[in-house]
Amino acid sequence: MAKKQTAPAKNHPSHGIYVVEGEGDRAFWTRIGCAWLHQDGEGFNVSLSALPLSGRLVIRAKKEGQ
Repeated sequence: MAKKQTAPAKNHPSHGIYVVEGEGDRAFWTRIGCAWLHQDGEGFNVSLSALPLSGRLVIRAKKEGQ
């Protein structure tokens, strides 16, 4: 069972959103947005600055200092 996350401080996104093209060492990652974890930890608000025409979307938790 997944561990339930708690929401970070307001106005700070908890996740980055990327479009990834290619595989493995040849993959090219482009950041296209960010996501904020809901206060109850059950969902996200998403803000995108671009919409990809190809590739796949990847949502990754932000690390300290990002």
